[in-house]
Amino acid sequence: MRITAFRAMLAEEFGVSRADTIARDHVFAALGGRTVDQALEAGLPTKEIWQAVCDAFEIPAERR
Repeated sequence: MRITAFRAMLAEEFGVSRADTIARDHVFAALGGRTVDQALEAGLPTKEIWQAVCDAFEIPAERR
């Protein structure tokens, strides 16, 4: 998944402002103690990052 598609999914799920805050500030244990932005910068696959976000925020399977 491309980063632009990932960012769009994040914004669709949480709204633009909250998505930006989550990406910048929320630290995910599943991403090695990184934020979304740090994980993207480190080159982690967007699918792996999206899965970590979905798990952390208990997003239902039909929206994953």
